[in-house]
Amino acid sequence: MDARDTEPRPSLVKDPELKKELDATLHARRELGPDYETALVDSFLEKVEQRVDGSVDRRVRRQLAEQQMVVARGGRSAGGGADGNFGERFGFAMVSLILAIPLSAIGGAQGGLKGLVVAWCGIVGVNAVHAAHRWPWQLFKRSGADG
Repeated sequence: MDARDTEPRPSLVKDPELKKELDATLHARRELGPDYETALVDSFLEKVEQRVDGSVDRRVRRQLAEQQMVVARGGRSAGGGADGNFGERFGFAMVSLILAIPLSAIGGAQGGLKGLVVAWCGIVGVNAVHAAHRWPWQLFKRSGADG
């Protein structure tokens, strides 16, 4: 027996059925020895994976149902507000600024001031198209076309 098998373990597993499985796996490991350790761990991890998959599936179905309810009521989801996709918008802006550096250098080197202006018009245009789905009149067009 290992010293870690006899030490009291803090209860980190909140699912009582999963805790029973873990205890059974540890008990089987003590009885069978280290030869079967890999098989026992694999079996336990498979059960944990099934539990996690089930939990994720339930959460996704719940969120999808909530979004469908919001759409059916004619409202916008909580994540679809003005600040709903801040991370996406911030990331897109940062990537645009990072890519603006080499594009500006290439445009300036190849076309001088005119090339620099063309490069920045392209950068602004891409950002404007990305932001266009947030414009109020675009929201009305989409909801009218979908409904």
